[in-house]
Order: sequence, then C-alpha cells, then structure tokens
Amino acid sequence: MGELERRRIEVGGVVQGVGFRPFIYNLAKRHGLSGFVLNDGKGALMEAQGAGAVLDLFVKAVRGEAPQLAKISFLHFSKIAPVENENIFRIAESLPSVAETTMVSPDTDVCDDCLAEMLNPADRRFLYPFINCTNCGPRYTIVRQTPYDRPYTSMSGFDMCPECRAEYEDPSNRRFHAQPNACQKCGPSLELLDARWTTVRGDPINKTVEFLNGGAIVAIKGVGGYHLACDALNVNAVRLLRERKVRKEKPFALMVRDLEAARGYFEISRAEEELLLSREKPIVLLKGKIELRGIAPGLVEHGLFLPNTPLQHLLFACGAPRVLVMTSGNISDEPIVFEDEGLKERLSDVADYFLTNNRPIVWRCDDSVVRVANGATAVVRRSRGFVPSAIQSGFSFPEILACGGDLKNVFCLAKGSLAIPGPHIGDLWNAEAFRSFKASIEHFKNVFRIEPKNVAVDMHPGYFSSNHGRSLGLPVTEVQHHHAHVASVMAENGLVGSVIGVALDGTGYGPDGTIWGGEVLICSYDSFKRAGHLPKIRIAGGDKSAKEPWRIGAAVLRHVFGDSALDLNYAGNIGVKKMEAVFSAISANVNCHDSTSAGRWFDAVSSILYVCQHNGFEGQAPMMLEAMADKVETGEFDFEIGSDGAVSFDETVRSLVVMAENGGDFGKISAMFHNTVARVVLRLCEKARAETGLKEVCLGGGVFQNQLLLSRTLRNLNDAGFKAFLPQNLPINDGCLSFGQAVIAAKTRRP
Repeated sequence: MGELERRRIEVGGVVQGVGFRPFIYNLAKRHGLSGFVLNDGKGALMEAQGAGAVLDLFVKAVRGEAPQLAKISFLHFSKIAPVENENIFRIAESLPSVAETTMVSPDTDVCDDCLAEMLNPADRRFLYPFINCTNCGPRYTIVRQTPYDRPYTSMSGFDMCPECRAEYEDPSNRRFHAQPNACQKCGPSLELLDARWTTVRGDPINKTVEFLNGGAIVAIKGVGGYHLACDALNVNAVRLLRERKVRKEKPFALMVRDLEAARGYFEISRAEEELLLSREKPIVLLKGKIELRGIAPGLVEHGLFLPNTPLQHLLFACGAPRVLVMTSGNISDEPIVFEDEGLKERLSDVADYFLTNNRPIVWRCDDSVVRVANGATAVVRRSRGFVPSAIQSGFSFPEILACGGDLKNVFCLAKGSLAIPGPHIGDLWNAEAFRSFKASIEHFKNVFRIEPKNVAVDMHPGYFSSNHGRSLGLPVTEVQHHHAHVASVMAENGLVGSVIGVALDGTGYGPDGTIWGGEVLICSYDSFKRAGHLPKIRIAGGDKSAKEPWRIGAAVLRHVFGDSALDLNYAGNIGVKKMEAVFSAISANVNCHDSTSAGRWFDAVSSILYVCQHNGFEGQAPMMLEAMADKVETGEFDFEIGSDGAVSFDETVRSLVVMAENGGDFGKISAMFHNTVARVVLRLCEKARAETGLKEVCLGGGVFQNQLLLSRTLRNLNDAGFKAFLPQNLPINDGCLSFGQAVIAAKTRRP
C-alpha cells in the first residue's frame, strides 16, 4: 500500500453550501482515507491520511469530481505528520474567520430529484414547496454570514425533525449536510392573505391558482423577493397590473410551465433553450410568435423564464394559467420587495392576494435577464443565479468598494484575487433604491468580510453613488464613465496594454464638462485618450430631454435646417410652438447641455420617424426604433469625419428627413440609420488603428444592447481585420461599471 502520508488540503472558491463537505467525506471513504473536512474562512480545509499514491488519486478527484454547483478557484496541499491510531474520516465543526473572504453559491433552481419527489404522492415531501438538497435550493438569499452553516442562515429558526436530522447525518443521503433541509413537519410553511391581511382558508396553492384563473393579481414570495403574478392572457388583469404598478409600457416578464409550453408562444433557438433550462433559470429575451396584448407594447421581444422554485412548479402543476406575468414585486423604479414588514406598505395597493411564507429572505436578489447575441450569451441584468459569483480577472486588488453608476446600479467589492459584483439595485434617483444601495453594500461587507480601504467612483459630480463613495472618508479614485466601460471588457477578457474602446450609451460625464456617450477611446487601464466621437448635440430641457425624444429631434432638426425646420411635416405633428420653445431655449442657452450620446441620437431618429415621442422607460424609443427596422436592409446614409475624429451627421439627417417627409419606408430608414452608426464605428476604429497600430476593439455601453447595431458593428469590424471583444459575464450596460472602476483603481492606486 505504500508509506503512510498525511496531507493538509485547502480549497477556495464556491465550496460552501454546494454539498462539498459531504462530497469530500464520501470521496475519502471511497479511497479508504482517514482525517477530516471542515468549512473555514477561506473555503474548505481538510486533512487526509493514507498511502501516497491513493492521496494523489484523492486530490485529483477533488478537482475532477466536485459537485456541479462548486467552483474551485484554488487548491493547495502540503505534507504534514501522520496522526497515529486514526481510522475514520469525519466532518468537523466549522472554523469561522473574521479575516478571510468566503465565497457563497448563488441561488439555484430545484433539481430533478427533488422535483420528482415533490410530485410523488408516495414521498413524504409530496407537494412540499420548500424541498431542497445539496444539489439545489436557496443559497445567497438565506445567508447572514459565513461559513455556510444552518445557524448562520434564515433556516436557523427551524429545528429539523428526527427524519430530516437522520438524512442530514447520513453520508449516503443527498441531503447529507444540506443546510436548508426541512419537510412539512419542521420547515417553513405557506400562508395566503387577502387584501384585509387575513388568512384565506383552504390550501394556499390551490386557492392562489383559483384566484389567478379568476383574474386576480397575487404577490408571491420567491427566493430573492416578491413577484407580482397574473394571467398574462387576461387583458384586463394585465391592464390593471400596469395601472397599479405604475408601469405604463415597460415590458413584463413571463413564466410558463415548461419548454414545450414556451415553444407555443416564442421562437426558441438551441442556445436560448439551453439558457431557459440552465441552473440559473434567468429571464431570456425571446422573439414572440403571437401577440400577447399589453405585455411588451411596440416591441418584438419578450422576457420569459421557467419555474425555478418548488412553489412555482407546484402552481403550474395545480392548474395555474398557461402563461403568467411574473414581474418584480415593486412599484415602478423601486427595488423588489423582499421583507415581509414592507409588504403591506409597498404592495397593498397593487396585489389582491399575498402568497407568503415564514422563511425570511436575508437580502433581495431580483431576477437575472440574458439574451443570445451573435451566438453567445449576453447578460442584460446580473442578479439571481449569478450573484454573488466573483469575476475572475487575474488582478490583485486592495480592499476596494467600487460604487458604479446611478442607472442600473451594481456596486462591487474587491479584495485580493476576488472582485464580487453585487446584485442589480436599479436607478438610484429613487430614494428606496438609494437606501437599498447603501444597505446592500453593508450586507456584502459583512458576508464577505471585506472592509474597504479605498473607494472608486464615477467622476460625475452629481451621482448619488459617487457622492456616497466620496462621503466615506477613504481615498477616492474618480473614474471616467466610458473608461470604466472599456476597462471592464478588457479585464474580463484578460487584455493588457492598450486597446481601441468603443463606448456607446445614454450619458456619461466627460472630462470637458459635457455629456459623452458616443465615444471611441484609446484605452489602457491607467489612462485613456479620446480618438473620436459622434456628433455633438445642443439639447434643451435638462432631464426632460431623456424622457421626451421630441426635444432632441427638434434640436437636431434646428442644427441641420435652422428655422426652416419649422416648415417640416414633423413640426406640424409635434407642434410648432413646442419646437419654437426648444429653439428659443437653445438660442438663449437656457437649461441646455452639449451631448455626444449615442442614445440621444437614437432618441432623435425615433422621434423624427414618429416612432416614440416619450420614453416611458429607459431606452424605449431606441428599442421601438430597432423593432421596426428592416433587418435585411443594407443601405447607409452619408456622413463625415473630421481630422479630430468628430463625426458630422448633417448629411445623414438631411437624407433621412427627405425620405421621411416624402413617405419613405420607415422600416428601411430605421435600418439605414443603424447601418450608418455601425459604419461610423468602423471608420473611427480604422482611423485609430492607422494612428496607433491597435487592432483589438472593446465594445461597451448600453446602446450595444441593440442587437441590430451590435451585429452590424461586429460584422464590419471582423471583415476589416479587427478583433472585437464583448463582456463575458457582466452586462454591456452600466451594470459593468463598478468592476471597471475597481480594475482602474487597482491599477492606478498609489501606495
């Protein structure tokens, strides 16, 4: 058998709450080893004793056979002195640490084994809506602190019954050391409340199904917060939900029973099918087959996800409507409700009934949103199922808090090799969202034991996120918005040196005091230089301009046509007096600002083509413009680029308006504008390459969520010999900013 050896093995990464200790226990038993395994501040620690050759096989198996939810980031081992008279392998008591950062698994959907048990009348957990095992169930949203042991979770108030305890202690059982293990006798339970906050008699699930089929709106407690549900095919119920939720036109997410049901309503590719069925169970943006009235007005894409909790499966199994609206439980622009104490205050005027339970959600985590773009997965919103996974970049970080931006806010904590983006917060101008932003940072600091010594913020002087970071009394690194976009993409793709960065979005504060948003930059991690930009527009109306695209359309037409723009059909439709007011404000420079924003240019064209004159939600006008575009049109408009890289769209606008005023095909015009912007990006990149020799291009910014623009841009760059890079695990929108800020701060920080 060989000489007896003992090895001390340290494993880091996501190895707590994923069945790792039971896996190690059974693996050691299989190899005939003695020793122990426990959770500690770094992850998992074990000592294994046996023949050297067997220990080699054991260590190899730790990496190769780890549980599917585990993600090993490091494995270190060393030889230590053998222990005499040891003949068992055991799971030892955890060793908490106040200094180390321990990763926690994201929440994951119910596994097939648990689902089969839940639907089996002969099983003791038949129809139990909180069934789970080491391969599935809640993780991040029930954790108060690490190590991941039941006393440190929201399951601490539920004592296991003898049967559950026996499973928990049985090494051959898949619930061996499953921290949320429970059943009907000892675990959480459901309660259905009516609008008077009294308990509805009868089975909560069957009564909920009855009410949904009757057209009611029900607030349903999920893993990371409450959803608002109603029958998506009941037009009156959908209309009522929009009125109560104050969500006039923004799309609703949908849920159906399974993939077969989904195919009846949506076009689903193989890649999209894999996303729908993935363990993360995100909302996937899909093209609809039939009209679903009131769900996504003016758009061709719908957000769909499949059941990811036992309760959601049970609702459909018990006869819920074929298609459910399953949207975040909040009033428009507020964070998702997750605390039972806030349910009455914030959702009492929205829902008719409330399906709740007595297992606390420690912290909110909204649903993630993804799409398939150019054959790859593109994250639109990174939250449940992904958070709190770390981003691997190979960087060494000081203890940094990066605050992100004010729109689609995501903060990031970084320490050592770890950069951990937080959950999607939302837009911080909303007071409740800003409170959530600050509280979420404190929660992350506590869970991951990171106490920032440095802060990275957007350089915008008025951002709530930035001013919060500046108020902490720590050294601050101010990062330009679009530099952060590009640096995030660079770091995710492991790029070094300098690249050409293309950042197209709605707004970002420029070093010159104007609003940027259509930028081509020469970027490294520690510096950037502007190499080109979209045309500058003088916009009147302040914040109103982002809500009212006609103001931008009027400004663009004034710039190109002067006062004769008032003679266009457009002026007659918009209102001559309204346009004159905009013209006067620009002439007097009253409440005006200059912007090179790509988002505002798409707003302007959407307005000029009468597609959308009011943004009911961020990006609505550009989204509707993309939806109407003729996807096979290849034509483009003329434009000019100055020696300094400044673009002129004067000829573009003249040609576009002539076509529109003379009854041209608006779908064709929309496509031609998309193609023109894609061509501009190529020309600016070619100009930058000629000046620098760089061929690597990093694309960032929310405007690249426009799939027509992105696909045309990528095709152009590829055909011209560039190598284009996109985000890998983070959104291309402002959800990536904090990671970029952290990277730049780590690279530019002075000792």
